[in-house]
Amino acid sequence: MTAARTGPAFSVHDIPFSTYGSWFDLSPVVAEKTYADDLHLVSHQNGMHAVLRLVPLDPATGERAETRVEATPGLLGWIGAAGRVDLAYESPDTVRLRGRGLGIGVLAAARTLTPFSGTYFFHDPAAGAHVFTSYETGRRYRVTVLSGTVTDTAGAQALGTADRGVRVAADADGAWEIAVEELDTARTPYTSSATFDEIVESVRGAFADFVDAVAPWRSSATPAAELAAYVVWSATVRPTGLVTRPAVLMSKHWMDKVWSWDHCFNALALAPGCPGLALDQYHLPFDHQDHSGALPDSVTHSEVLHNFVKPPIHGWAYGLLRRRLPTPPGPAELAAAYERLERWTDFWLTARRAPGAELAHYQHGNDSGWDNATTFDPERVVVTADLAAFLVLQLRELAALATELGRAEEASRWTAEAGRTQSALLDQLWSGDRFVARGLATGATWSSGSLLDLMPVVLGEHLPAEVGSALADRIKAHLTPYGLATELPTSPHYLADGYWRGPIWAPATVLVEDGLRRAGHHRLADDISARFRALCETHGFAENFDALTGTGLRDRAYTWTAGSYLLLAEAHTHREGR
Repeated sequence: MTAARTGPAFSVHDIPFSTYGSWFDLSPVVAEKTYADDLHLVSHQNGMHAVLRLVPLDPATGERAETRVEATPGLLGWIGAAGRVDLAYESPDTVRLRGRGLGIGVLAAARTLTPFSGTYFFHDPAAGAHVFTSYETGRRYRVTVLSGTVTDTAGAQALGTADRGVRVAADADGAWEIAVEELDTARTPYTSSATFDEIVESVRGAFADFVDAVAPWRSSATPAAELAAYVVWSATVRPTGLVTRPAVLMSKHWMDKVWSWDHCFNALALAPGCPGLALDQYHLPFDHQDHSGALPDSVTHSEVLHNFVKPPIHGWAYGLLRRRLPTPPGPAELAAAYERLERWTDFWLTARRAPGAELAHYQHGNDSGWDNATTFDPERVVVTADLAAFLVLQLRELAALATELGRAEEASRWTAEAGRTQSALLDQLWSGDRFVARGLATGATWSSGSLLDLMPVVLGEHLPAEVGSALADRIKAHLTPYGLATELPTSPHYLADGYWRGPIWAPATVLVEDGLRRAGHHRLADDISARFRALCETHGFAENFDALTGTGLRDRAYTWTAGSYLLLAEAHTHREGR
């Protein structure tokens, strides 16, 4: 008999407990950098909102029981001296809980109800259930008692400030079980033929299938692969609201959006094993492309932001994505991608090129994805070398797509534009040993200690050899024992937790590693990959990392970090297997 695969254990203080498709998680993280004492049901519809507080109860006193929390994909448990409470996802919008030796309190997280905020609580006789309605999420949360005894229903129909919720204890056989659903207005009373154990095994099987698809190459040499897969799998939500496709959110903590460059790294990681999901990740921001061709800054359940954009890495990403897909995209898919990529490129060549200018510009550091990088300290409306390099790759990808689609004249036009842009990059921004940035308002040029200035290495094989070597030498100065610091550690502007002014980030790592490898600097690329993989294996999948200590910073369950680990680990495994 084959032993059940439970998957990796993890701390819910770092990684939310959730399941593929769900818009809510179970976590003590209730807001940015805010940890509660109890686990909460946290919804990501209409933003991040802690809705319900789940409290294991001592049956003797009815008060909060001291427990430890254990989590693996498929099963969350509170374990105490007197017993335990378990929780599992029956479906993306329903969890089942059962307990023996301990009771449970399902309580509104917010005690105050106003005409415009908070959570109202009542008993619904039509469904035979207790219902919480949340102003913040616009959804209802229905608790159905399947077995056990309701010991208290505090605050039913209460207005103003009150404790609200239901408490359940064991019945005569010493156990209880409930279901909690997230729903819109109404549905038929809850019923299920599945046992709790069957639900757990179903979820474990679904996750195991996902891991086998996205990381069939995993081994003891890639010890974080399964946990990286869980971070991605559990942060995936079903199409709802403005999210037009199944989407991998950046996190089910407070970074619960899809930003218009983050999505590329998850798409690349998913491509060989989950090609449909990978293409959905790539195309989701393009579903909200505006009339100018610009992509939104970010997309989430109930908002699409257009106040900034993100860098045009999409040509680079799509070229790599389609090479990683198990089946090459057909003509219809190529034509759709080409049209979207063409409009995105035209935006940069028109709306983001000043009259008479050959190079495009950013209007703020946020447009680059490196929000506060020191490149933008002198001025914010800036012509930078990374932007030109990304556009060169995007133009080359358009030329390749046009050729495959039999559009020879368009292919020639894109190839010529790529050549002109690269020539302008080298003529205007290469100083002989480094790239500089140029302010659009003043015409002044400057260099900085930011790794952003070295990102033209993404041009790889298209770079003149002497330029590629000079960039590689400068990149080495950014290497710490843990990876690539985004600001030189010797810089007076370096900050350990300075966002893009020092910490190690996954996207910079992947882009630099790929460019170096294509430029022939394999040893340095191998070193960067190895350090980043070891960083994730030791410190998890944080949004970014302290470059000098390796400590995870900010959001601790970030999918582009997990996706980047999978991407680099897979490539390393294949190189080792040659």
